[in-house]
Amino acid sequence: MKRLAIIGASSLQNPLILKARIMGVETHVFAWQTGDVGEDTADFFYPISIVEKDEILTVCRRVGVDGITSIASDLATVTVDYVADAMGLAGNSLTSARLSTNKGAMREAFRRHKDPSPDFMVLTAMPESEEEVLREMTAQVIDFPVIVKPTDRSGSRGVTQVTEPSGLLPAIRAAMEQSFAGEAIIEEVIPGQEYSVECFSVDGHHTLLAITQKFTTGAPHYVETGHIEPSGLSEEMRKKVLDVVSHALDSLEITFGASHSEVRITPDGAIGIVEIGARMGGDFIGSHLVPMTSGVDFVGAVVSLALGEDIHVRPARTGRAAAVRYILSADDYNTYRRIKSAHPSWIVAEDVAESPDNEVLSSADRCGYYILRADDRESLLSLGIF
Repeated sequence: MKRLAIIGASSLQNPLILKARIMGVETHVFAWQTGDVGEDTADFFYPISIVEKDEILTVCRRVGVDGITSIASDLATVTVDYVADAMGLAGNSLTSARLSTNKGAMREAFRRHKDPSPDFMVLTAMPESEEEVLREMTAQVIDFPVIVKPTDRSGSRGVTQVTEPSGLLPAIRAAMEQSFAGEAIIEEVIPGQEYSVECFSVDGHHTLLAITQKFTTGAPHYVETGHIEPSGLSEEMRKKVLDVVSHALDSLEITFGASHSEVRITPDGAIGIVEIGARMGGDFIGSHLVPMTSGVDFVGAVVSLALGEDIHVRPARTGRAAAVRYILSADDYNTYRRIKSAHPSWIVAEDVAESPDNEVLSSADRCGYYILRADDRESLLSLGIF
């Protein structure tokens, strides 16, 4: 029996754990012990933080794992590639791991390779004054509005849109407090609708699996409220998006496995890259939505590739539509109850406890979700959930 190390034990990692076990693979799961579901579903669970690379490497060598992987976590990919490199397992390079998990390094790579990416600046220490930041923004030709966020976090943590100078210092402080390295990045806002692009790469060849339309709370924090596939983009625009994303994946030296690219398309059709992760998209995009619309067992493909197996995915549009909607408010909860009553068979998965009353500042503050499947995109949009 092959042995697979999995970094992370949350509900977003659980589909990976379950899929590996269904495939007859022994699962060795590493995460800080907090009572997450993966602690129970794993064959073997190790209460080791996902950032403890050397401790995880020691265990993986002792166990003799045949592969290592993770989904839906940028932070976990650093450990995945570190262990894979040390043990000669399948994975991306350490350089790629740095470029795809540090937003400053990512923007530098995009600038160097001429990928469509906004102007930016990185702050490694809290500035003393608003004027200090404005001087540097002027020097870098960065105009308002801007996005301020940590260089090394995901899930909308510490993200703020700033439209005037008075908002800079509070936003920078919030970003640095969320950053593991205490760093913040300021970048110009890319206008337009946001989409995520799910690809699968083998030996540097990138295959498009799905493009997902994204919905958020908007400024200032852009917490994701839901996603829908298919995206509604024309075939011509899909090809343009794939060209841009494929070039950007090369710029980040992502040659292996799943990737999740976030882009915006401006009203005049220009494509700008928000950021790219060398991992499957979270929010159940990769684990649930992609298989329903592309026919590809995305999670199974990730397992097989991590184990060094020869695999080539062949997406084929199923004609079906899929969406995930998060609960952020009492209105969202009431909408969920209405849909649950009117179209119970459309809901294929859910985790909704009760109507929320908390403030939502990041993805971690959301209060449940439900995943839907229907015959077409228009049917899902008619529900009024986006």
